[in-house]
Amino acid sequence: MQKNINIQNKKARFQYEIIDKYTAGIVLTGTEIKSIRLSKASIAESFCEFNERGELFVVNMYIEEYAFGTHYNHKPRSTRKLLLNKKELRSLHKSVKNAGLTIVPLRLFLNEKGLAKLSIALAKGKKVHDKRETIKDRDNKRNLERIKKSFN
Repeated sequence: MQKNINIQNKKARFQYEIIDKYTAGIVLTGTEIKSIRLSKASIAESFCEFNERGELFVVNMYIEEYAFGTHYNHKPRSTRKLLLNKKELRSLHKSVKNAGLTIVPLRLFLNEKGLAKLSIALAKGKKVHDKRETIKDRDNKRNLERIKKSFN
């Protein structure tokens, strides 16, 4: 019936150390969900922040304008509200406020009911030497797989 939509933030795992993951719903308009179903979205430069009332919003998430939309079309880079339980929101708000952690989106997908969901993570920024170590580990793993493949 519908194709599988899976839009990922590939830089997030390189730039941040993931501590905890959550799945949140997104409040969208009609033209926004239609663009997402056509895979016309990006979460590469986006992040999440709380407002003064304790609600969580995703900022700088790009959803391309719907091609067949009229004057009711949406703005591509507007802030969009995320839906989580009160308990999850309180724990996220406390950890962001006290520990100085960041909330980054990892993956935008459609669930089995066709609703758009955003997989977010509580993360801590990596230092430069940690990033170099990640690159080194990735290269070593790639070389090891290449050697294993040549012996088989």
